[in-house]
Formats: sequence, structure tokens, C-alpha cells
Amino acid sequence: MCSGWHTERGGGRRVRAGLHPCRCFAKVRDVPKPARPTFAGVPLRRLAWLIPAAIVAFAVVVLVARWLRELPEVAAFIAEYPGGTTPPEGSPVGIPAWLAWQHFLSAFLLVMLVRTGMLLKSGVRPPAFWTRDNTRWPRTKRPPRRLGIPLWLHLVVDALWVLCGLSYIVLLFATGQWVRIVPTDWGIVPNTISALLQYASLDWPVEDSWVSYNAAQLLSYFAVVFIAAPLAIITGLRLSPIWPLEGAWSRVVPERLARALHYPVMLFFLAFTAVHVFLVLTTGALRNLNIMYAARDSEDWVGFIIFVISVVAMIGAWLLAKPLVLVPLAARFGRVQGVRPPQKR
Repeated sequence: MCSGWHTERGGGRRVRAGLHPCRCFAKVRDVPKPARPTFAGVPLRRLAWLIPAAIVAFAVVVLVARWLRELPEVAAFIAEYPGGTTPPEGSPVGIPAWLAWQHFLSAFLLVMLVRTGMLLKSGVRPPAFWTRDNTRWPRTKRPPRRLGIPLWLHLVVDALWVLCGLSYIVLLFATGQWVRIVPTDWGIVPNTISALLQYASLDWPVEDSWVSYNAAQLLSYFAVVFIAAPLAIITGLRLSPIWPLEGAWSRVVPERLARALHYPVMLFFLAFTAVHVFLVLTTGALRNLNIMYAARDSEDWVGFIIFVISVVAMIGAWLLAKPLVLVPLAARFGRVQGVRPPQKR
């Protein structure tokens, strides 16, 4: 504590020294403020208010939807447009095995993208820095940039997610499965409104996911595959070291616009996943999990077991995304520098 007193050498007599406010409070000012705990970039203190507000809003939506469904006009609308879809003639029936595996891989990589994105959003100094070995393939004329370990992992997972998505798109159109998630007539609009109203009232629309999705599912999957995913890829590329800093390419997609879109797209994926999992588990969990993970129209426990294994794999990968594992892993693919010793708690 700075009191402005010091002890003379030899005599041990305490005398008053000249006070200097900068000297007295330098240590106090230099002490960094502890980082506030966050989730997906949102402070936990704010979440403490958002969660009760979301519960109240959910209850209001359910009550309003139930009231609307009691109106004769709305009941007639739902009767005319029940919310389903009719697949085109000759459409494939069922889920192939490759689609079930794609579902697991996409979900796994999406979880890791969120994990690494949260590390980047936290603003914490990277535990180490990675530089690509330019003596190996791919070689570039310009020297490679130095990346923080969390950013390196984010880009690696990004690349795997893009490859997974490209293979998904190719197989989707090669096997005719695209008709399950691409609207083919304008009847999708009133049927989507009807399906959403039924979901909001907690009275689920009749569906058979093995044959075709209902209108709300179809449009949501279309938005994820053909709108949200490309937006995430384009904005992510714009913010990555791959994108040129100078020249015409730097002006094609403004960096400010990319930053403004990239994080909300991640929040959209989180919201979609939460609603998706909730509906899967509340509208016939065993059959839904069999369709999604085991590619079979059954109500046994095979799909559930695969689902549990996939969740364990996701949790394990989430917990392993730490410097103790990431630093030696990154060193296998480039040069790692600036490794910080683990902080003592």
C-alpha cells in the first residue's frame, strides 16, 4: 500500500516522502481486470436475464398460437394447408447411409467451429502461435502469416467443414435427395405458415420424415444449406489470412460487413441446432434418431446409441481443445512459437 512514507537507511527513522499519484497508484492501475465469463460471446450476467425473458416469450407465443387456432378462419386455413409437402413423382424414399454419416460429421464439425469461435471471441491471448512451413506444399511467394493456435484450429475445422459440405452437395444432387430440401412449388408458403403455427401451439403437424419433410422443415433445411452455410464460408474466408489484404479482392466483400455477418450466422446455427434437437427429441425420439443416424425407418435403439456415441465424441473433442493438446498437434503441421507456460491457479 502506498502511504508516502519511507525509512531512512541506518537510523531507521521514518520520514515523509513526496507523494506522486502516478507512483502510488501505478500498480493498482496496471492490474488487469478479470475477464467476465461468457458463453458464445454473451456475458453470463446478461444470459441470467435473457433466459427468463425467453421463457416468458415462449409462453406468450404458445398462448397466442393456441388462441389463434381456435378462430374458425385459422382452423379452416390449417385444414386446407395442413403443413405437409408432396414430393415430386419419382423422388427417392428414405435416408441413405451417406446422408446419416454426413449428418454426424456436419454436427461434429459445427460444434468444433463454435468452440474455436468462442475462443477467438473471448479475446484471450493465444497460448502459442503457428506459422506454416513454406518449404512444404503448398508453397507461396509471400511468407506465411503467423496465426494464433485458436485461429489455426478454427481454419482447419473450417476447411474440413467446407469439404464435408461440398461432398454433401455433390451427393445430394447426384442421388436426387435434393428434392427433400428444395421447394418446388408455391404451396410451400401457406403450408409453412400452417406448420409454424402448429409448432408454436405445441400441437405438432403430421409428418413422415422418412418420406418427406413438412414445409417448415424443408424451408429451414434449405436456409441452412443454401443460405447460412455459404454466408458463413464467404464471411469466414474474408476474415481469414487467405483473403488478400490489398487489391480488388479486398473491396469485393468489405471487412466490416463480413464481421457484422459472421457472428450472427453462428448464432443462427446455434438457434437452429437447439430447436432441431428439441423437436427431434419431442416428436418421436427413437424413430427420428434412427432416421438421422442409422438410416433406417425403425423405433429400436440403434439410432439412439449412435446418437449418444456422437455426443460423447463431441464433448470429448470440446474438452480436448486446450493448449496441452493443440500446441503439439499444431507443431506437426508447421512451426510453433511463443508457447506460454500453463498459468497456476
